[in-house]
Amino acid sequence: MSTGAIATLLSQQPNSFDGLRTIGKVFFILDLVLFFLFSALMTTRFVLNPKAITRSLHHPHESFFFGTYWVSIGLILYCIQQYAVDSCGPWLVKTLEICFWIFAGCALLVAIFQYHVIFDLESPPIHDALPAWILPLYPFLVLGPLAATLEYSQPREAALPIMIGGIMFQGLGWTFALIIYTLYITRLISEQLPEESKRPGMYVAVGPAAYTSITLVSLGSQAQKVLPDDFLSITSVPTGDLWKAFGVPAGIFLWLIGFWFFALSTVSVFFGIRKIYFTLNWWAFVFPNVGLVIAAIQIGNVLKSKAIGWVCSGATIVLVIVWFVVAVANVRGVWKGQVCWPGKDEDMEDVDGQETATEAEVMNLDGQGPA
Repeated sequence: MSTGAIATLLSQQPNSFDGLRTIGKVFFILDLVLFFLFSALMTTRFVLNPKAITRSLHHPHESFFFGTYWVSIGLILYCIQQYAVDSCGPWLVKTLEICFWIFAGCALLVAIFQYHVIFDLESPPIHDALPAWILPLYPFLVLGPLAATLEYSQPREAALPIMIGGIMFQGLGWTFALIIYTLYITRLISEQLPEESKRPGMYVAVGPAAYTSITLVSLGSQAQKVLPDDFLSITSVPTGDLWKAFGVPAGIFLWLIGFWFFALSTVSVFFGIRKIYFTLNWWAFVFPNVGLVIAAIQIGNVLKSKAIGWVCSGATIVLVIVWFVVAVANVRGVWKGQVCWPGKDEDMEDVDGQETATEAEVMNLDGQGPA
């Protein structure tokens, strides 16, 4: 998700230079390589150990992250629109339209059945509420921005349904996120902050407000081009003007909510920095905050503010640097067995009713390879 998000961020910079688009394409290609590599590794894991997929989808921590796989697919479609459409024919535009609706259908099935498993079989305690509880519905939070970027190349007869769908899908993601926000704030008030190693995951709370802000501003900005003047039988004023007049202020309204969660998470991480060690939660330093910067870029474009554009350019540089830092820490963590290893990964905590890794499994005394 973070690599694809960096690629999308680089494609929308208000201040560009020769080679920036090439750098964005490099991140996009790397994103594709990582996606197919990790997909192959996960497939191998589940083929060699078929029971692992059931334990994964029922694990009270790991199961929430199934939604991130679909977010990665959504960002790949986003990057295809940004980097490939200009170089290909109309066939790719039509393909992206079809993929958008297929992706939306898959995301809906994931949201329904994954939350059924979580609600019916797992029943996680409220005092453990984290922003990660939003993740099975996170694909809907990128469907709105995806709809907005696809509309730049779609004909009106295809763009209008995509716009309506984008607003509807984003509405589901934002509404559910608002509910989880309530549980999360309740947890922060009544309990302590998450332990230091999990505090980077607090940045996940930035995403819903940030990506919804992108959706409202972007779709509102394009409404004049997409919506017919008499849409919804409104003839007194152009409907597109109304959508823009309401959408842009609503997006600005939500942006500060995302920034507040960013600031809260940053302060929490800072005060616990001495006890923080690498976990996969560190990738939350990148992906949600990319959404916050893209939303600010969209707002700056609408307001024609060069100052906002330069601030966003500076934030982009910081996020790219953070991506490299986290990537190096991730590789080092895997190499040293700190993550992706039974008993070491933050998602492999002992829980009631779960099959946990024993020493015999870790050492694989039966000679069948790593547990």
